[in-house]
Amino acid sequence: MAKEKVIYVCKNCSYQSSSYLGKCPECGAWGAFEELIVGTSAPPKSSSKADSHKRPLPISKIEYAENARLDTQDKELNRVLGGGLVMGSVVLIGGEPGIGKSTLLLQIALQIQNRTILYVSGEESAEQIKLRQLRMQKTSDTCLVLSETNVENLISSADEVNPSIIIVDSIQTMTTLEVDSFAGSITQVRACTDKLIDYAKTKNIPIILVGHITKDGSLAGPKILEHMVDTVLQFEGDKNYGYRILRSIKNRFGSTNEIGIYEMTSFGLQCVENPSKVLMSQRDEELSGVSTCATLEGRRTILIETQALVSPTYYSSPQRISNGFDVRRMNMLLAVLEKKAGVKVSNKDVFLNIAGGLKVNDPAIDLSIIASIISSHQDMPIDKKYCFAAEVGLSGEIRPVPYMDRRISEAAAMGFTKIFISKYNKENIHEQTNIQPVLLASIDDLVEQLVK
Repeated sequence: MAKEKVIYVCKNCSYQSSSYLGKCPECGAWGAFEELIVGTSAPPKSSSKADSHKRPLPISKIEYAENARLDTQDKELNRVLGGGLVMGSVVLIGGEPGIGKSTLLLQIALQIQNRTILYVSGEESAEQIKLRQLRMQKTSDTCLVLSETNVENLISSADEVNPSIIIVDSIQTMTTLEVDSFAGSITQVRACTDKLIDYAKTKNIPIILVGHITKDGSLAGPKILEHMVDTVLQFEGDKNYGYRILRSIKNRFGSTNEIGIYEMTSFGLQCVENPSKVLMSQRDEELSGVSTCATLEGRRTILIETQALVSPTYYSSPQRISNGFDVRRMNMLLAVLEKKAGVKVSNKDVFLNIAGGLKVNDPAIDLSIIASIISSHQDMPIDKKYCFAAEVGLSGEIRPVPYMDRRISEAAAMGFTKIFISKYNKENIHEQTNIQPVLLASIDDLVEQLVK
């Protein structure tokens, strides 16, 4: 009989230790170790299949065939996946609780007609799923619902109905009889995922898994889970706003530079084909502290508003609050603005907001943020037909950003008359008849253009 041995495994990076540790020496996480009981029996002898080996081939002799894809009937999801679901692939979707993961996947299951979709839920009953389907006001005779938490029963049901797609919500609720551990543990998640990947590859059926995330926003469970699957998608957004972004983190069959944008409505998620038109506020009057930036999300050009408020402080230390933008980078821009342009904000409260609840990491938003802060500080409105797209360096220089032609074309299509960019982007742009590029070398040039 096999002896049992107790080891401790970090649930973030799968680091193993013979004793419990408060802090993981590999990833630095606190309280991440879980107890795991393993057998110490001798490993099984290798089979004849394992003994046989393949000969290496020259790469020029390897034959390649384009992967067959299945249309999900969702333009945004198809865009992020690279054209649809690849047959036999495993896709992992993560996101905060209540962000709309289950709504998105049930909506896809209802939209795909003439194909059998097996929707497996370990978190909700069939009646709860039916209630969500009624709210969507969509129905389908080919969407089969199964409330199950056992992987062996799931595979048995899949063999009976022979589905075209399997959706599992969520992988943390699944268990297998081969592992003596509770649902959501490292060993259960890894073993269940391994079984589902093997089934997907054997039957050539795409499987979509829903994954929970930790409080810091990363996918829960062992890090190896992201390496095992073919595609990792992140569903993100602010619950106080209706917009959601589906972002590709890993994709073996396509680019990771694509995003999908949705709007949450009472009838489900609606695809947003022109995000610039939706995210731009419809205002007639010109307001101080508001400017527009031509930013890139993946490969898509989006025009968004940056809003800044600069006011006298009533505290011993000024407040710095940012929503949708890194507050540390905002502090850096404030220091550059005060040092290089003489705009005194060290004794002022500064509040920054990215309209629409989006989180922006594109450096091209720097110039728009600087413009909004100057506008609010001077109580001077910026023409609503002005657009900004440039990075700001520590010495106050206006640095170029890539894909300037796309940004200018989007701004021109939305009716903007001027776009403020770096003078070093001059060689990368083509003439536009209905928009004027304003070339800047430093933030002093920006101040001069705004206050004249």
